[in-house]
Amino acid sequence: MINFIWAGLLIIGFVVGAATGNLEAVTNAAIDNAKTGVDLALGLIGIMTLWLGLMKIAEDSGLVEKLAKLLRPLMIRLFPDVPAEHPAMGAMIMNIAANMLGLGNAATPLGLKAMQELQKLSDDKETATDAMVTFLAINTSSVTLVPASTIAILAAAGATNPTEIIGPTLVATTVSTVVAIIASKTFQKLPKYQMKKANN
Repeated sequence: MINFIWAGLLIIGFVVGAATGNLEAVTNAAIDNAKTGVDLALGLIGIMTLWLGLMKIAEDSGLVEKLAKLLRPLMIRLFPDVPAEHPAMGAMIMNIAANMLGLGNAATPLGLKAMQELQKLSDDKETATDAMVTFLAINTSSVTLVPASTIAILAAAGATNPTEIIGPTLVATTVSTVVAIIASKTFQKLPKYQMKKANN
């Protein structure tokens, strides 16, 4: 779908440029921005390597596991339908902990594993359970302690203090996660969605 959107934007840009007599300016802008994209990508290599290395050290040192232990009491309350010792609970905790530390590559397989395990707890394999919806909401909003990718992009773009994004990111992602949880829990209580779940 995203390919069609980008293709549409490019076509619209060239059509408008041709219609307004600015086709040369559109072409020059495309070439200049392509060069900027390459420069930015090359600049990201070293910075991303540094941050991913630091995150890997955090993972190997057991920081992710320690964070997961801190999250367990909260997770048990957020997911009352999931047994505390079920593999789904462990996968969800590790996924959220990895996301908080900016370990997106490590978080993805854990998230898929969590969904597979949550599905095993459901009799209806075609309908998302309350736990699955809540987990997806948390995973999508995801509190982030270290936005490594954003820091790397800012640094590559020449920002004087790329790490200043950490504070605003923490506040924004905390608020988004709280809102996501409230929305998920609120919709779960609405009769409309309870009836729909029961009918399925």
